Amino acid sequence: MTGSSDTILEIYRWTVEDYHRMVKAGILDEGSRVELLNGQIVQISPIGNLHAACVDRLADLFRDMLGKSVIIRVQNPVIPDDHSEPEPDLSLLKRKDNFYADGHPRPDDILLIVEVADTTLEKDRTMKKEIYAAAGIKEYWIINLPDQQVEQYLDPCGEDYRLTHIYKSGQSVENPLMGVVPVNSILPPQH
Repeated sequence: MTGSSDTILEIYRWTVEDYHRMVKAGILDEGSRVELLNGQIVQISPIGNLHAACVDRLADLFRDMLGKSVIIRVQNPVIPDDHSEPEPDLSLLKRKDNFYADGHPRPDDILLIVEVADTTLEKDRTMKKEIYAAAGIKEYWIINLPDQQVEQYLDPCGEDYRLTHIYKSGQSVENPLMGVVPVNSILPPQH
């Protein structure tokens, strides 16, 4: 017995070019709280106090550790592939004199992507991790606020990473650019 439930629907996947045309046409405005993930336009969750504090803390930490050797991009787009334009909480980018005025950073420009996760933990561990791995982003961190840990993903292979390290308070993350980074300097203090 076959019925309509047996029909497989083909989902149209928007491209980055389509997405930009929607903004240009006024369908989406630049203030829309959305991002393009795997060809789907996805709402960005509101940013709470703890999330914002963690992003600001990381931006300061990275600036102190790296100075002007890289560009620290905060909650601005990157383009890992033709169907995605996420806005990670932080990206460490190769230094460019024009600060990417000629186009958002692509995988070869990206040294590290960091997502701060509270309500977005599942999306960051699945959809975003798959996008970043498939694009060959060499290092991806999730600052997991509910579990008070830093998740470090290394060595992309297909849509996943071969290596996963979990760091808790009192431990340190090792990174080729920054050396040893204490988790206590990454996670916002608990009150």
